[in-house]
Amino acid sequence: MEKINILIVDDRPENIVALEALLQRDDVNLVSTTLPNEALRLAWEMDIAIALVDVQMPEMDGFELVEILKSNPRTKDILVIFVTAISTDAKYAVKGLNAGAVDYLYKPLNPYVTSAKVDSFIQFVRNQRDIVKKNKELEAYQKELIKAKELAEQGKKIKENFLANMSHEIRTPINGIIGLTHLLEQSELNAEQREMIALMEISSNSLLGVINDILDLSKIEAGKFKINRAPTDLVMICHSVINLLRIRAKEKHLELITQFHPDLPKTILADSLRLNQIMMNLIGNAIKFTSSGSVTLKVDILARRGSSIQIRISVIDTGIGIPENRMGKIFESFEQADDNTTLNFGGTGLGLSIVKNLAHLKGGELTLDSIEGVGSTFKFSNWYEVLDDNPENQGRTTEKLLPFENVRILVAEDNPINKFLIVKILKGWNIVADVVENGKEAIDKLRENDYDLILMDTFMPVMNGLEATKLIRQDEVEGKKDIPIITFSAAVMENDKKAAIDAGADDVLSKPFELGILHEKITQYKDKKTLTL
Repeated sequence: MEKINILIVDDRPENIVALEALLQRDDVNLVSTTLPNEALRLAWEMDIAIALVDVQMPEMDGFELVEILKSNPRTKDILVIFVTAISTDAKYAVKGLNAGAVDYLYKPLNPYVTSAKVDSFIQFVRNQRDIVKKNKELEAYQKELIKAKELAEQGKKIKENFLANMSHEIRTPINGIIGLTHLLEQSELNAEQREMIALMEISSNSLLGVINDILDLSKIEAGKFKINRAPTDLVMICHSVINLLRIRAKEKHLELITQFHPDLPKTILADSLRLNQIMMNLIGNAIKFTSSGSVTLKVDILARRGSSIQIRISVIDTGIGIPENRMGKIFESFEQADDNTTLNFGGTGLGLSIVKNLAHLKGGELTLDSIEGVGSTFKFSNWYEVLDDNPENQGRTTEKLLPFENVRILVAEDNPINKFLIVKILKGWNIVADVVENGKEAIDKLRENDYDLILMDTFMPVMNGLEATKLIRQDEVEGKKDIPIITFSAAVMENDKKAAIDAGADDVLSKPFELGILHEKITQYKDKKTLTL
């Protein structure tokens, strides 16, 4: 325990000896002097906590000494107890307290009173020092928290910027693949080629859906995936998944079986992307862990309630099965059925964790039955609203979109594949398209020609799309500040879209975009320009 320094100031040595005898103990360090000036020096040099000061002394009395101590920031917190033989009249006590003393001891000293008072002040000093220490610790901890918060915010910003950039870099080639499939669909193809193009499109959209989840940082950190329900052909989704995975099954000589309840509705209200993810994971896992036999996708109706139906999707395999003591563990992230699973079959162990989270977010239930060495059955059940007839909403239409008349569009895009796709699409709609590779060239081109609309990529060299849009809105090209501008970008963060609108864009189109949506936007903003002329 840290010792407390107590200063005794008295012009008579015998009084000092008497006080030292009363106050001597292990937890205090006694310092004494008969000279007031010496007392000031000691108080300045040492960490004095308590001072017992005689009132009547030559050269400088106790009141003057205390006033000097209290006027100095370094010694102002010393607890001063006056020791006096003068009258106990209240006026002297008031004078001493006004000078800065905290208490009085009267001679002749009562040893019990003296000891008790000093003990109480020692405890008070210790408490005060503990508080000061705790406050310093809290201040240091607060500084660390502020620093940690700043680092976390900085890290979050870096991560968001990284994801925004990666969004653009990853989604741009996917946009190219999906765009090329759209163009190929318009060409002369035989049945086998059309099937391959359809599978390519399904694969691309499935990959795009997963990337969207990964890049949607705020929702993932909150543990929430956005559920988008739309009219869905369940049987078509099942066949699409089976067709995608059939090659892997054939490589292992496995039979892929589908069994559908005869009364399954044509269309239900569901999130087709999430259903696709669930079935892809479950069937993909079943094929991976099955060496011989079959994998069956079975869709049953469990119950009906008004316009709703409870559907159960079962994936049954004849694979390695799961030991009973591991069945609860395999739904956890990075967990496998046993320690040799990753070595023998590969994989991260994330698939079933993703399925469980998706099932929970969709309000459904995921169960497992398994016998080691015999096989496993995963069952996902959920309630869905039955839609009687919504054919216009089912999937992406391949209907030919009508051409435009007398429409000229400026396209600012630096990616060669995207340039090829956009120009090809626009020319197919009878649109005259001029193409530039950055924002500066877009402004220069706008000075030369009149356009009905600008399609402006966000990420470009020299000058990006947002900078170019701001300059156009500031009347950089005289008389053309109100031209409709649609920015398109592979970045999907909400703040990217907000930044485009804030820069002056009329609309934002995310890559990859549906042809129908692009056609609709051009129609909308072409008409807007016509109305403003």
